[in-house]
Amino acid sequence: MQPMERKMFDYYSNVRQRKVDWLWFSYIPYGKLTVLQGDPGDGKSTFILQIASLLSNGLPMPDGYRVKESQNIIYQCSEDDLADTVKPRLIAAGADCARIAFIVDNDERLTLEDERIEKTLAATKARLLIIDPIQAYLTQDYDMQNAIRMRTVLGGLSDLAAKYQCAIVLVGHMNKASGGKDLYRGLGSIDIAAIARSVLMIARDKENPEIRYMIPVKSSLAPEGCAIAFSLSREAGFQWDGLRSVDVHELLYNEQEHDKKIALACKYLDEMLNAREMTSKDIYDKLQRMGIGRRTVESAKKKMHITSYRKNGTWYWKLPTTPDKETQTTGGNADE
Repeated sequence: MQPMERKMFDYYSNVRQRKVDWLWFSYIPYGKLTVLQGDPGDGKSTFILQIASLLSNGLPMPDGYRVKESQNIIYQCSEDDLADTVKPRLIAAGADCARIAFIVDNDERLTLEDERIEKTLAATKARLLIIDPIQAYLTQDYDMQNAIRMRTVLGGLSDLAAKYQCAIVLVGHMNKASGGKDLYRGLGSIDIAAIARSVLMIARDKENPEIRYMIPVKSSLAPEGCAIAFSLSREAGFQWDGLRSVDVHELLYNEQEHDKKIALACKYLDEMLNAREMTSKDIYDKLQRMGIGRRTVESAKKKMHITSYRKNGTWYWKLPTTPDKETQTTGGNADE
């Protein structure tokens, strides 16, 4: 009996369509890879643990998206001790720890190609697998800049995600490159971001470092969602702060670049307002066309002690040496 001949091609008319199933629309899809990246210490692990806590209890996501039911989760973490750090964080977040598993790797280090990952997915029926951080589960012969190697490894994980209809989130530290596209400040080879269907980023607020944002920088399966804000402080601990509209590129500038941008905005504001007073809308629009975002303009306004006043329902800005007019505020942004 001769073996069946493999089909060499087919037609799209024979492909049965299906909708993408979402763990969290439009941030984390089931059956696909998601990358969560950010600089060390910005709150990546805290964020994903809070998400795991909500899912383990079947609670809505931070934007109100409702999950269908409580989820089983695998949280694999290498950088923190399970007993004195990870479990206390889960308890503090209100997680149902009976629904959150981990792969025991005391005797043999776990890697991304380890068969224990599939076995644990099958045994727990987990709908979410978190690898935190991805760098810790690469063997010494891995090169994250090697496109072919990383595509092979992540292709295997992607197959597991599809097979078990499990969302897989890879947490990783961003590289130190500045400038260029936000996506390319990622984990290594651009193929890591290419094979992931969703790339999310954690970044700090420049003015208030206690405030962090989860920002979608790639969404292949749905329109990009809004940024999700959260805060971390010694007094209040973790708090969700809701949906926000933020300038992703400005958040990624390092301090030196941020200071240069503010200095440039100050120069333009001085030139614009030396000639005449201007409406705040005209200022924002003009500087936006010059590549300077609203948050940078506000920082420059505060630094220059620019004042603002309201006339006939419209807000105007003026340099501090300009005579006062009507109701006036100094430095802040009560008019915006």
